[in-house]
Amino acid sequence: MSGLHRTPEFTGLPGAVAVSHLCVYDWPAADGVSGGTPHLHLTCSEAYVVTGGRGAVQTLTTSGYEVTPLESGTVAWFTPGTIHRLVNEDDLRITVLMQNNGLPEAGDAVLTLPPQYLTDPETYAAATLIPADAPEEEQERVARARRDLALEGYRALREADGPEPLAAFHRAAAALVRPRLAEWRERWRRGAEAAAAATGHQLDRLERGDTSHLGDALVRAEQPSAHGRFGMCGRLDVYKGTDQAR
Repeated sequence: MSGLHRTPEFTGLPGAVAVSHLCVYDWPAADGVSGGTPHLHLTCSEAYVVTGGRGAVQTLTTSGYEVTPLESGTVAWFTPGTIHRLVNEDDLRITVLMQNNGLPEAGDAVLTLPPQYLTDPETYAAATLIPADAPEEEQERVARARRDLALEGYRALREADGPEPLAAFHRAAAALVRPRLAEWRERWRRGAEAAAAATGHQLDRLERGDTSHLGDALVRAEQPSAHGRFGMCGRLDVYKGTDQAR
């Protein structure tokens, strides 16, 4: 088979989807609600497949504030720009599916920190990064502190009078990630774009009566590459090549 006609190589999960298993934090916050860190994604839609327990996801968009109950068997999803906060009411466990494998862990998520922490990438990073080489107790302390800080900004956005504070947060989030957009575009080209292009090439082949790509079929399986990582919403089990910063 000529290299000219080969399907573009894509080795991730179907459609460049990222997957992880999430045990949502049971840490109570100042408002008495237990759960994760509110944030939004700038380019990636996200889906929850609830595998156990009970809780909810609070969301805030230009259309307003909503609460979506989550229980075993629920599938819930939302698009970029949705500020979301996971609430753990009883051992909430979720399999998380993320669009655009490679982008979530590259900084696509922005936490709802108060405005003074959104002024530049360095200030934001100082308030959000969890030191990978720190003891687990220190990682938990930092994860919980940034959760509580993000809740301050989140409450201000929820209680705001008029649309401007949310619009200002959107602008600040976009400014924070702008230096990384060239890197994101390259990740997208290698991932989601390549996956979509592969389907197009396969359709072209089938139209010509060419079934050679079916001879390249393969099967893959893997176990999580990391367990219990501190994410934004809870403790994560992640997979190599489909990692995501939840």
